[in-house]
Parts: sequence; structure tokens; C-alpha cells
Amino acid sequence: MTKLHDLYEQQGQSPWLDNLRRDYLRDGRLAELVDEGIRGVTSNPTIFAKAIEAGNDYDEQFRDLLGSHTVEEAYWELVLTDIRDALAVLAPVHESSDGVDGYVSLEVAPILAHDTEGTIKAARHFHELVAEPNLYVKIPATTEGVPAVRAMLGEGRNINITLLFSLERYDDVIEAYLGGLEDLVARGVTDLSSVRSVASFFVSRVDTEVDRRLDTLAAQVDPARAAEVLALRGTAAVAQARRAYALFVERFSGARWEALAAMGAKVQRPLWASTSTKNPAYPDLAYVDTLIGPDTVNTMPDDTIAAFLDHGTPARTVDADPEGARRALERVEAAGVDMVDVGRTLEDEGVASFAKSFDELIQKLSDKANALSAGA
Repeated sequence: MTKLHDLYEQQGQSPWLDNLRRDYLRDGRLAELVDEGIRGVTSNPTIFAKAIEAGNDYDEQFRDLLGSHTVEEAYWELVLTDIRDALAVLAPVHESSDGVDGYVSLEVAPILAHDTEGTIKAARHFHELVAEPNLYVKIPATTEGVPAVRAMLGEGRNINITLLFSLERYDDVIEAYLGGLEDLVARGVTDLSSVRSVASFFVSRVDTEVDRRLDTLAAQVDPARAAEVLALRGTAAVAQARRAYALFVERFSGARWEALAAMGAKVQRPLWASTSTKNPAYPDLAYVDTLIGPDTVNTMPDDTIAAFLDHGTPARTVDADPEGARRALERVEAAGVDMVDVGRTLEDEGVASFAKSFDELIQKLSDKANALSAGA
């Protein structure tokens, strides 16, 4: 037993790996992490870009694919190979947990972030192509993505909603989940137990953006007030995530939810994403030890997992001080930080970042294809 096992067994939080690499599948590292207590895997375009660029693990398959695929088609085949292999590694977790965990997440193309119909088509395609019960297709929580989330849940498909940065958008995502389940019922479905979803609420990036704004505000006031403003650095992200958990508890209660739960519906678990510490001045587990609680997921990169195994504290904290979380956000707002605008900014940056990673990787793969062609 490790602290990752304690996290799940004692506190009801599922630790997932925020990384997927072919060498982890070939050398058994992913299986080792599962043995250590990891219960799921998330991926995104940036993760795949880093994996494919890191070495030559993908070269042989890429070379074989070029004879019958475009470069972009070959990219998706590379990705789907890793996804399928990871799904097989996690399948025993999915089975033993009765569908709670054991998921691997695959994100739709970044270019679709503002295309509702394109997202629906892509998500449906991935689910039908892979056809495994422990696949999550990731859809960004953009204005255009939220209706696609409801549509896919209304077809009974498992969805991971990603790039969540604000409480207002999180409320929209919960509504899409509840509405999707109700759409299923309207279609005559009476057993909702097989539909699963997580809502990926990004954490550390919130502090990065809020801290930047606080620094700007502090530079515009007198030294005494500046000290008060700067003292708020590093307080917004955890406070907002804790408020998100309070919203989760509120929305998944009452008559509307109970009617769905009576038909087997499961809660849409909050998933804490972006939980590595970006600011070296903050503790390495600042976004892990502070957000532990039942019916949640924390997806962590390798270094954060290693840190938690070494010195993490598997104790319930996510709802330890709800009023303190509310007051912390009020203080940040009172200092002049618009948290709604922070959410919009981070969403735009997140979409742009994934698109940039995707485009740069496709270009590098195109260059490699041209080099292979010239060599042949």
C-alpha cells in the first residue's frame, strides 16, 4: 500500500496520471504506476507532442503509416495506438471499480474548440472507433463545447470536460451533465448507471494569472497597500477549487438529482487538473494536499506523483474551510482582480496553447515525412 492507495481507500479521491508516453507502455512503467495506486490517465495535445518529439519510439509506426495516410491521419493513428494500449493496462481497474476509474482520456482536435457540430462528430467518432467502456473523450468547456458535452452525454457517451477555469463555466458544465442525463431519460433510457463524466477544473494556472494581475495592481498603489495586495498571491486557485467543490455538492443534491440517481445516475466528479506547482516559491504539493476529498480526481504529472508518494498527506481538506475559501476569493476581487475575466483569459490561452502544440507537431511530422521521402 502507498499513499496513493490511501488517497482512494481512505479519502475517496482517485489519483490519475497526467501523462502518456509510448515508452511507459513498452517498458511497463504505466503498469507499475497502476500498482502504486494510479487509477486513470489523462492526455492532451501538448502531452502527445512532447511524447512524440522526445525520441524515436514512434518512428517505425509513423514510417509505415505514411504509405497510406496523410501526416495528420498518421498522427491520430500514433495517438490511438497509445490510447488503446493504455486502455488495456487500465481495464482491470475499470472492472474492479465497477466503472468508477480505469479511464484513459483522449482529447478532440484543438481546432474544434469553437465548433459545436465538429466536436460532436469527432467525439462520436472516437467513441465508436475505440469502442472501449473506459475511454473518456475530452471536450473543452468553451461556449461552443458545452452544448457538445450535453449532446454526447445525451447519447450515453462518457465525457471528460476540460479547460475549466471559472465557477460560472463549471455551473454550465454541471447543467450540461444533468441535462444530458435527462435527455437520455426522455429518449426512454431507464438505467443511467453506465454514463460517467468528470469535469476537469484547472488549478495552478489560476494562481499564475491572478498573481500576475496582483503584481500589476501592487505596482500602482502605495507601499502599505502594495504589501496587502501581494499577500494575496497564491490564495486564489485553491480557494476557487474549494468553491467549485461546494458547488458540486450543492448541484448534486435535491429533488432533481435524486430523481436521476434513482435511475442509477452517478455524480460527475470534479477533476483537479494542472496540479503541478508552477511557482517554485510555493510548496510542491500546494494543489494536491489542499484539495483532497470524496468523489474527486486529482490528475498529476510524474514529478507531483513522486512528491506525493514521498511526503504527501492523504487527509480530507477540500471542504475544511468553505467560508475561508469564499472570503479568500472576495479579498482577491476586492483588490481589483476580476475572476470572471481571469477565467476567460485562461480559457483562451489554454485553447491557443493546445492548438499551438498540435500545429507545431504536425509541422515537425511533415518535415520528418519529407526527410524520409527524400531518403527513400
